[in-house]
Amino acid sequence: MSNVAADKAPHYFVPEPSRHPFFAAMGLFFLFFGASQWMNDSVTGKYLFIFGLVWFLIVLFQWFKDAIGESVSGKNSKRVDTSFRWSMSWFIFSEVMFFGGFFAALWWMRTVSVPALGNVENALIWPGFEAIWPSVKAGATAAPAGLIEPFTSMTPFWLPTINTALLLSSGVTLTIAHHALIANNRSKTITFMWLTVLLGLVFLFVQGYEYYHAYAEMNLKLSSGAYGSTFFMLTGFHGFHVFLGMLMLLFITLRLQKGHFTSKNHFGFEGAAWYWHFVDVVWLGLYVVVYWL
Repeated sequence: MSNVAADKAPHYFVPEPSRHPFFAAMGLFFLFFGASQWMNDSVTGKYLFIFGLVWFLIVLFQWFKDAIGESVSGKNSKRVDTSFRWSMSWFIFSEVMFFGGFFAALWWMRTVSVPALGNVENALIWPGFEAIWPSVKAGATAAPAGLIEPFTSMTPFWLPTINTALLLSSGVTLTIAHHALIANNRSKTITFMWLTVLLGLVFLFVQGYEYYHAYAEMNLKLSSGAYGSTFFMLTGFHGFHVFLGMLMLLFITLRLQKGHFTSKNHFGFEGAAWYWHFVDVVWLGLYVVVYWL
């Protein structure tokens, strides 16, 4: 919400017909079409992908600018604020289901698929296969024929543990910033928001180094059997969500510096904070299930 009192806004603000959804859909079309062509070695695929990405980002910039303008001009009432909260809640719920699917896939492979491959019937098809997890023992990568190169599984020490400390610290700094905003201490809010953004950025750099270490020194890749695919899918998608959350917090911080939000009306801040805390909780699950178990 804006720095204009919500009780002075219209009962319910209905925006005028907008061009943004149509142009955003166009950008996404070129982005995904270009990506599919690029993966199939098309000459134009890379350029279509870049064009679609740039187009989509420009549309988002214009769309967000209009939405922010509606907010700071006082058009968003309490009922609009409620609809925003429900929308963000359902969005985060969809993200919970998204990660729940990947956690379920990891559980299924560890407790059902891999043990089933090691039973007596499959021993006739894959002699010498051992149903263990992580599959780091010779002949235990679900490919006794040598289709999967030997690799080393990831441990919680030390990069994942460092990243856990970084994300937990960022949750603390974000909470401090939120309480400072409620207390109308804008300078303290901005300071701790920049700290939160910095911690998120450092997390991404540490994870990037972890991936380099996995590929270069552990031979752990996306193609390293079920373990490699689930490891990179879970941690990679989480890293992407950290990147999105960091951008949200960055834009909220820039808006705070422009004088947006008040101690009572600041759902834009709260929505980004909800998302960031969700990212923190998902990482704690990943840290335990992927790195320790």
